Amino acid sequence: MAVRSSSVDAEQMCPHRLVLEHVTSRWGVLVLIALAERSHRFSELRRAIGSSGGRTVSEKMLTQTLQTLERDGLVHRDAKPVIPPRVDYSLTDLGREASEQVKALALWTDRRMDDVLKARERYDAARP
Repeated sequence: MAVRSSSVDAEQMCPHRLVLEHVTSRWGVLVLIALAERSHRFSELRRAIGSSGGRTVSEKMLTQTLQTLERDGLVHRDAKPVIPPRVDYSLTDLGREASEQVKALALWTDRRMDDVLKARERYDAARP
């Protein structure tokens, strides 16, 4: 009997949760928002998403994020057969829809951050 990887098992058991994790991951959110504006080459996209929480996305992590979102049907990778190679990333229709949802959550977070900070202060003050 062949040994199945745990990621394959998890994908078969709860595919909804995995897609949600892909879309709402630190870099997934930023990629979807950046690509909503226009298509980007890899290096442009890396600069566009900049850093999150003081950390800059590594090439490896951005590559993995793009591959995951492409596999889920959210990102389109267009490799042009030119020298030097040119690869552009853009959103599919499904990706645009996901991007709108993620962007709405990001805007809500921005609008309500003061309330979140006040709630944290109240919580911390109530703890010994």
